[in-house]
Amino acid sequence: MTCSFFLRLSLVLSALFSATQARAEATHYPLTVHSCDREVTFDKAPQHALSHDINMTQMMLALGLKSSMAGYSGISGWKTVTPHMAKILDGMPELASKYPSIETLLNANVDFFFAGWDYGMSIGGDLTPQTLAPLGIKVYELTESCAFVMKRPAATLDMMYGDLRNLGRIFNVQDRAEQLIAQMQQRVARISATLPADKPRVFLYDSGEDRAMTSGRLAMPQALITAAGGRNILDDIDASWTRVNWESVVERNPQVIAIVDYGEVTAEQKEQFLLSNPALQSVDAIRNKRFVVIPYAAATPGIDNIDAIETLAAAFHGKPL
Repeated sequence: MTCSFFLRLSLVLSALFSATQARAEATHYPLTVHSCDREVTFDKAPQHALSHDINMTQMMLALGLKSSMAGYSGISGWKTVTPHMAKILDGMPELASKYPSIETLLNANVDFFFAGWDYGMSIGGDLTPQTLAPLGIKVYELTESCAFVMKRPAATLDMMYGDLRNLGRIFNVQDRAEQLIAQMQQRVARISATLPADKPRVFLYDSGEDRAMTSGRLAMPQALITAAGGRNILDDIDASWTRVNWESVVERNPQVIAIVDYGEVTAEQKEQFLLSNPALQSVDAIRNKRFVVIPYAAATPGIDNIDAIETLAAAFHGKPL
């Protein structure tokens, strides 16, 4: 490695380290934050928050907000709870194994709902910022999910950092948020400094047999694949989590397939399906059996995103980075 490499890495890490030393200013309420195409005003920090899905619950807990939470929802009904996650969740009630109802929130005296579009909320559904506002329940939307209700650029890590930063402001724990973000940025900087110029073509496989559930340019895997030194074969598709025909996958000929591991169908079963699918036999990734597995919590916006980038980078470039 050249001296210029070490100099670039040193400068990046030095700047990020310096950022962690500056104490963030305490929140002055009322506080107004942007959430998708809305503005939400908080007169005080929420005291009975509900987070939906494993990735958003991890964000809240990473910021030390357990004491400010009424509970969580949408985890055990969809995903396997690992022993590590069970330990983190210990002592917190799961208010709904899948989707919570308005009654669920009211019965738990919830005053803040951290969810997203297609992550606990649906357009025209019972739970939306508009239906919950008259009940005094503030909603903060996962930024990645805003693609379902507004136009926005391709997904980036900055969107996830922004969610952590906004949560820090809402709950007046900015120092924790900034420290966590800086630590994550340091890890990404180390990976970026070691990436070769070659960018393998990557297909993200979530699920589906007749058609494939995958990620266009607006979902978080776009940012993860890019940061790991790959190229999402669907980076020209202006969609978030979406379905595509297998013909599109064959035409774009991925060199690596990243499998999202969750639910009743295991990653091994997904891999076997792909290997045995007659339509895919000409695909480079199938012929060379190049697969990499990342868990759901790492594929969706959250604190495990950097783990995913490290895993993907090692798989893309054939060695730990």
